[in-house]
Amino acid sequence: MFTFRFPLLVWLGIGILITSLGIRQSFGIFMTPISDYFHTGREFFSFAIALQNLLFGAFQPFVGMAADRWGPKRIIILGAMAYALGLYLTSIAMEPSMMYLSLGVLIGFGLSATSYVIVLGAVAKVVPAQHAAKAFGLTTAAGSFGMFAMIPGAQTLLSIYDWQSAMQIFAVLCSFIVVFAFFIKTAKQGTHHTHHLKEDLQTLEEALKEAFAHKGYWLIHLGFFVCGFHVMFIATHLPSYVLDQNLPASTAAMALAYIGIFNIFGSYFWGAMADRYSKRYVMSALYLVRTVVIAAFVLLPTTELTAAVFGAAIGFCWLGTVPITSGLVRQIFGSRYLSTLYGLVFFSHQVGSFLGAWIGGVAYDFYGSYNPIWWTAVALAFISALIHLPINDKPVPRLDAATA
Repeated sequence: MFTFRFPLLVWLGIGILITSLGIRQSFGIFMTPISDYFHTGREFFSFAIALQNLLFGAFQPFVGMAADRWGPKRIIILGAMAYALGLYLTSIAMEPSMMYLSLGVLIGFGLSATSYVIVLGAVAKVVPAQHAAKAFGLTTAAGSFGMFAMIPGAQTLLSIYDWQSAMQIFAVLCSFIVVFAFFIKTAKQGTHHTHHLKEDLQTLEEALKEAFAHKGYWLIHLGFFVCGFHVMFIATHLPSYVLDQNLPASTAAMALAYIGIFNIFGSYFWGAMADRYSKRYVMSALYLVRTVVIAAFVLLPTTELTAAVFGAAIGFCWLGTVPITSGLVRQIFGSRYLSTLYGLVFFSHQVGSFLGAWIGGVAYDFYGSYNPIWWTAVALAFISALIHLPINDKPVPRLDAATA
């Protein structure tokens, strides 16, 4: 075990992630009531969520650069304000097209400034390299509690109030992100270890050139693309898929909640494994587990039991990719520009999220079934397990020279 140098920063980050990602992961619960309210097919809501995820990723590299330059506090506060505004405007929308701005653009920007890339970038600067993946896993795991707490909460709000009121309550919750951000303090210049100071001499342009010339960096992009496809297809469409099997809405909410609670254990487990064993092999193992879990869910009859077991099993390997992916980037290139380099990788994740959320709705409206997308998800999981094997995860020569 290890002790964080700045434990308050870690706990504040956990609070931010619980709120930000908990709200985000509950949006699938709103698909049916919002689609019914506007009398649209599922593709409309799917595209709004897909746009949100695409912009979430598109904003991320620039938000990461801003956080690397000016610190995370201002960026998180600005993002929380955009997030709250997006939720409120969604709640008062009179035309469905309004949601492309509110649910798509504003919340997409808000998420980019209040989620893993910014928080993990701050944590990376205060945690030793040999414990980075474990630290990222702990932060990711605790942040995952938001999914477990918010999804049943969203279902309860919808059973008591209408969906508009539920969105407004979530907008108020964003104020907690602002409060947490006010107390964030990061390490001052000159407090890093010596090799960190040498690392800091690298410019952003040099860091980007170094990363773009590294084959492993692009393979990491491809793997995280697959992760994005999986998580947003499942988060967005699993509730509707379960309802299509004539199961109660509570079953869908519970399946998503199980994803959240088992993700807590899974994220820490995979992060700890990545600190103990080769990160690329651990990532391949994770995607093999995903391949088996998704295939079994599609092949077996969908019941309340299988939905719950699927939620638990897929949750165990849900965001275990986050500590390993960020840990790989940190291990190969160092921590100085982690928010920027990981932000670019996260954009690939969000392109996958865009396609997973949107194509899921397109396929359902066209085929009347989710089965083609489920099997696409199985194939992508197996491919991702393979592409991580040839990654060269050794630190670049610059870091070896700095350490020496």
